[in-house]
Amino acid sequence: MTLATGWFVVIAFFWLGYLFLEGFDFGVGMLLPVLGRDNTERRVMVNTIGPVWDGNEVWLIVAAGATFAAFPAWYAGLFSAAYLPLLLVLLALIGRGVAFDYRGKVDSERWRRTWDRVIMIGSWIPPLGVGLILATTVLGLPLDADGNRVGSAFAAVRWDTLLGALAIAAFSITHGAAFLALKTSGDLRERARHLALKLLPVAMVPMVAFLAVVQWRAGTLWTLLAFGISAAAAVVAWLRLHADRDGQAFAALGVVIAGAAVTMFGSLFPNVLPSTLDAANTLTIAGAASSPYTLTVMTWVALFGAPAVLIYQGWTYWVFRKRIGTQHIPAVHAP
Repeated sequence: MTLATGWFVVIAFFWLGYLFLEGFDFGVGMLLPVLGRDNTERRVMVNTIGPVWDGNEVWLIVAAGATFAAFPAWYAGLFSAAYLPLLLVLLALIGRGVAFDYRGKVDSERWRRTWDRVIMIGSWIPPLGVGLILATTVLGLPLDADGNRVGSAFAAVRWDTLLGALAIAAFSITHGAAFLALKTSGDLRERARHLALKLLPVAMVPMVAFLAVVQWRAGTLWTLLAFGISAAAAVVAWLRLHADRDGQAFAALGVVIAGAAVTMFGSLFPNVLPSTLDAANTLTIAGAASSPYTLTVMTWVALFGAPAVLIYQGWTYWVFRKRIGTQHIPAVHAP
């Protein structure tokens, strides 16, 4: 395996980590006004992701940064074509982060509900935008011989990329419901589990449809296997939720998104950005990669830095592993 191919695999892993961790993170925000019947329950929901949401976003930063450093042509072709969706994602993430901190600053129901709406909106836009971007890199763009986009700024917005956006958003809200069933207790936990049971079959429709499109256009036998594992894991997740086994259901949903990521990036390999205009203009791993010296330096940095980050994030999840209930929430007080 060359260094360029190795970094392609690493970037795919970063995207998988982001989709898994931020998937339930965004899902909790999406469901904030749906499952939270009062401020106390909404505080419980926010507290389930409070210690980890900002760490989860690091995966997106690292995925984009690694793409920029390892495959500058891939970064330029994809991110310039998706500039408007990326801008919306950035604004949503900023607003969401501010809302987490500001919702409790004033003892006013109207104030809290306003910021809760910001959290909800800021949780819907990123998975839609990220889904659109990932679908674009897998299904391609109209590229000329120089790797530049041909057409308008909305060239990345097509029915197939919109299907990918819907697939990621639908998975996220389901994953969020399953996470709340795992992390909360009492009546809130039961409502989250029943909602996850209802959402899962519906959410898998766009996911299966999108992966079927990817498999049909560029898939291989082993990506078909990953596709099948993803679909089977969704069934297992539903059965485990029905059996009141929250942890196993959550883990099965992790297998769902892992199988989806393998299907997407496995179908993309050995390319990084297909051209829908002319196959000869497709950006490949070898053609889009940085110099061997750059990739070598990146590899050494990653070998020392990545384990420390993974250990720290794993420790954070371990420390905050217990369930949260309304009995753990103190009374609201004015600052």
